[in-house]
Amino acid sequence: MKLNEFLSRHAVFTLDELNRFLSARGSGSPNTRKSLLTYYLKQGRIIPIRRGLYATVPAGGDPASTSVDPFLVAAKLTPDATLAYHTALEFHGKAYSVYMRLHYVSERKSMPLTFQGHEFIRAPVPPALPAKGEEMFGITRRNRSGVKLRVTSLERTLVDVLDRPELSGSWEEIWRSLESVEFFDMEQVITYVLLLENATTAAKVGFFLDQHKEALMVEDVHLEPLRRLRPRRPHYFVRSRRDDCRWVRDWNLMIPVEILNRSWEEVL
Repeated sequence: MKLNEFLSRHAVFTLDELNRFLSARGSGSPNTRKSLLTYYLKQGRIIPIRRGLYATVPAGGDPASTSVDPFLVAAKLTPDATLAYHTALEFHGKAYSVYMRLHYVSERKSMPLTFQGHEFIRAPVPPALPAKGEEMFGITRRNRSGVKLRVTSLERTLVDVLDRPELSGSWEEIWRSLESVEFFDMEQVITYVLLLENATTAAKVGFFLDQHKEALMVEDVHLEPLRRLRPRRPHYFVRSRRDDCRWVRDWNLMIPVEILNRSWEEVL
């Protein structure tokens, strides 16, 4: 049995996907699968990424120089992998910079992977979501090079990068990336913040939206639920940053002057 039909539709694939393809054609025995993989590896038509995961080399291509789409790799590292944080911003074309480190969210533990110069790191699902049965909130399905994948929506990504900024780079990177988004569904943003039930995250999101009220058409009706959830006592916007901060009363946050003054825009 030839795999050309399968390979033409799977730029990156798992053994489970291959097994389903073979079983549907009446040839799902482990020996058959092993023989086919061995043959196509020797022919240079597939590249091993890690155990159980392979990439397809285009017909006539050189496996040594074939560049595999890192988004597709990240999307296949676990059955429920979802591109998230800065990686989601990149996928949506909204990241200020391109990173070699990619993050995906998954309930399944998975070891970090380095492949073709990219680093792939799993982040856990925010614990508040499984507790409410909302693991899939703000997750969209896309098709890229024939591969179906999951990625967080821009609304969820906005909240996620402020909730865990360490997964998205510098504050300049976060601010410039989020500012490139022309529209957010505010109802979705607020609903997701309320699901997380994190006072500091609610205040961070509120502060960002407050700063961009005109550009993002933010109204007080959107901000009020976030104000109700804000911390009762001052919290630090950056947990590890205690110096050179100013208290922003509306959100009860101690915010670095760097962010308040957008120091990255200063002309040297």
